[in-house]
Amino acid sequence: MIDTIVFDVGNVLVGWDPRHLYRKVFASEAEMERFLTEVCTNDWHLAHDRGVSFEENGAKLKVLHPDHAVHIDFWHTRYAEMIPGRIAGTADLLHALADKGLTIHGLSNMPVPVFDYLRVTYPELQRFETAVISGTEGVLKPDPRIYEILMARAGFAPERAYFIDDSKANIAAAAALGFQTHHFTDAAALAKDLVARGLLV
Repeated sequence: MIDTIVFDVGNVLVGWDPRHLYRKVFASEAEMERFLTEVCTNDWHLAHDRGVSFEENGAKLKVLHPDHAVHIDFWHTRYAEMIPGRIAGTADLLHALADKGLTIHGLSNMPVPVFDYLRVTYPELQRFETAVISGTEGVLKPDPRIYEILMARAGFAPERAYFIDDSKANIAAAAALGFQTHHFTDAAALAKDLVARGLLV
């Protein structure tokens, strides 16, 4: 029996994509994509998710790309513009599950200041009984250690938990630990699976 639901945050509950910001900054898609593949890359950003401050991480990058110093700083000063809003329908499902009495937790790769901002801006995140954020722990999904941190802190068995994430790698890691899982694509598919499992009507 499932009595615990674990939500990823980014692109499950709340959207995130740096393109929402940098489309406003660069004159063309090609110029923006070049910046995101050669300067502010995903590998560079992952350091923030591990808990490295933007000040430290950005300073190193600006030494390598001084011509993009202003654009690099936007990653910090205009971060909120990377967040377009809620993923349609998912918050409603979170509330429905919590209202039914299921225990709701969060497990996300995210810098701590960003999660703090999101909890204020999107109050549904305050329904997490426990939230394990990679920026605090210094370890990222799909590393099994971060799932184990959540299980130990929240006190549940993975077999009784249902994990929702938009990353196939993160889903595979959770399934290997015994979680029941759902690879998130949209709220309609998630709702259908929740009904099929008897978690919602």
